[in-house]
Amino acid sequence: MIVKKPPMGWNTWNTFGEKINEQIVKESTDAFVELGLKDYGYEYIVIDDCWSERTRDAVTDRIVADHIKFPNGMKAVGDYIHSKGLKFGMYSCTGVRTCADYPGSFDHEYLDAETFAEWGVDFLKYDNCYKPKTADCQLLYHRMGIALENCGRDILYSACNWGTEDVWTWIRSTGAHMYRSTGDIFDSFQSYKDIAMSQVNKFGYSAENCYNDIDMLTVGMNGSGNVGRGGCTDAEYRQQFVLWCMYCAPLMLGCDIRSISAESKALVTNRELIAIDQDEANRPPIWQHHPWNENLKVAFKHLANGEYAIAFYNFSDNDAGIPAMFELFGIPSNSGYKLALTDVFTGEKIGEFKDYINVKVATHDVKLYKAKLVK
Repeated sequence: MIVKKPPMGWNTWNTFGEKINEQIVKESTDAFVELGLKDYGYEYIVIDDCWSERTRDAVTDRIVADHIKFPNGMKAVGDYIHSKGLKFGMYSCTGVRTCADYPGSFDHEYLDAETFAEWGVDFLKYDNCYKPKTADCQLLYHRMGIALENCGRDILYSACNWGTEDVWTWIRSTGAHMYRSTGDIFDSFQSYKDIAMSQVNKFGYSAENCYNDIDMLTVGMNGSGNVGRGGCTDAEYRQQFVLWCMYCAPLMLGCDIRSISAESKALVTNRELIAIDQDEANRPPIWQHHPWNENLKVAFKHLANGEYAIAFYNFSDNDAGIPAMFELFGIPSNSGYKLALTDVFTGEKIGEFKDYINVKVATHDVKLYKAKLVK
């Protein structure tokens, strides 16, 4: 199975945590369709931890769905999601137990992969809790990779070891299509900023068929739900989404899409932003830091069509001008070239600039431009 672009979809964890059930999944699937998210590239509905019974079946040793939360079983849920033209994702773990203390897949990888295939699963998020100290992390992820490749169904493999053990240096060899490189996100400015900045120098390992996953988006949560921690402003959600898109990170929504605001919907369905995230060149940005204010940063990204994307991030607590010296992006004054900039959000052509620009950005906000090299 080849995954040519960063996966896009929705995951239950950020909003619902353990409070998931068949009705919520079906209602969210319906909302996904009503919002037209598939038309923008989103396609996976992923059920995270807490979906199963606390113990495996005593006779078959298989994981079974919680009979109260999912009375019709997981295949019925998958069939419903598929009937809407979407893809079905589920969750398991390398360990003896999952992070929420449900049965993990340790020593059951092939049986569980077979079970997931029988249920019509298209995506598996594979966590890393309750792993015996005697077990090798790399080997366990490789084991599930082999099991999924031989289960009789194409299943996107989403490894989730939180960035431990230098995962970016070896995870591609396990067959994983994406890999969590950070701890869990929470719905706050500090959380998404810390996560994004922790990966500044690590996205060089991310490429087609194995993408650096910096966790589900909190855009639109507004402080509610399982990982709600005060929430973010619309400007902060805009900054978060641009960070993810400039990285070409997987775009997995985490808000309650049944009640997403108009502002958040407009952001996550912005075709210009999504095109940057899904750009086939999949190149990480080059970073330029303010000479004395570490909270003012600029990212410069090569795009497949020969254009560039330039993002100005204000992580400070005040409105500020953010300078960019084109020399540090490989375009010195004596090159004879200028950059023609177009505001991605407004479509406004703001002019041609040589050597240097200073962009005013509101606190905790971002300005994003498409750029062309011109004489």
